[in-house]
Amino acid sequence: MQTRKIGRTDLSVTEYSFGTAPLGGMYRACPYDAAMATLDAAWESGIRFVDTAPWYGFGLAERRVGDFLRGKPKGSYVLSTKVGRIQRPVPDDQVPSYGFVDPLPFETDYDYSYDGIMRSVDFSYARLGLNRIDILFVHDIGVYTHGAARNAVYLRQLFDGGLKALEELKSSGAISAYGLGVNEVPVCLDVMAQADLDCILLAGRYTLLDRTATAELLPRCERKKTSLVVGGVFNSGILATGPVPGSHFDYMPATPEVLEKVAAMEAIAASQGLPLAAPAIQFPLQSPVVASVLLGTAKPSSLERNMELTERPLQPSDFSAYEAHTLVAPELGEDAVRV
Repeated sequence: MQTRKIGRTDLSVTEYSFGTAPLGGMYRACPYDAAMATLDAAWESGIRFVDTAPWYGFGLAERRVGDFLRGKPKGSYVLSTKVGRIQRPVPDDQVPSYGFVDPLPFETDYDYSYDGIMRSVDFSYARLGLNRIDILFVHDIGVYTHGAARNAVYLRQLFDGGLKALEELKSSGAISAYGLGVNEVPVCLDVMAQADLDCILLAGRYTLLDRTATAELLPRCERKKTSLVVGGVFNSGILATGPVPGSHFDYMPATPEVLEKVAAMEAIAASQGLPLAAPAIQFPLQSPVVASVLLGTAKPSSLERNMELTERPLQPSDFSAYEAHTLVAPELGEDAVRV
């Protein structure tokens, strides 16, 4: 598998990477053996960039990723995890779900401060059982997750000390790169005005369907040499399933407008002899700003099926027919909170 560089760093990542939220039990339980088998399928496919987070199963995904990677030669993979949440132990009958099934017995506290980020990294080392993390992403800061009022507090924590912690970790050689791991564009622009980020993990905002990142974020990333890692390429599943009953976009039931656009895209893909998922998975890599496309699943068969979609490389001209059916995600209201 080909690799691309992360920003101005010397770090290179595979063009496709593996996201581990499903290994933490997102929406359905993931037995240990299934997690290991899926990680093995990703490795066998050539993927050497694995992303995880304390949030995924409240530490469960990190434990499983560490178990898998401890058996691999050092230097043979790139590992990213996230900061911004601290896991706190709670009694078994007080464990929240937040969409995770059978998570570890912890509750989450947000903390984007200097001390919070340093504590988060130490806890991640312990859960992973590894002594090296390559990339740190500041997780889910922004109005999309917190709402405007609360996010102002968290941004102040990040600007007053969190960014200093990340820069110290990079300068010391503890990590090679840092950035944001988010679902929205505005907070990326806000933070980039204050800091030179190496990379941004952006979910769902630079896809075949949703071009929210195109107008401002991509040009700024190009100017500042900030790489994108693109997650959510299927936009909550609709670009994989097509506009079927019950399909979702942006974690919610798809609107008639979205269903109509996806139906038109599906017809274009069919005329090219492809399932819609194939151009969806390959589209972000058409931009030189994008370093990797993140794929997440808890089933080896799904991982293998997704990688098969990359075997017939599409050319830039193949994507032109889709342009008329793209959209930009609607602005979130000041009090909007989505998790």
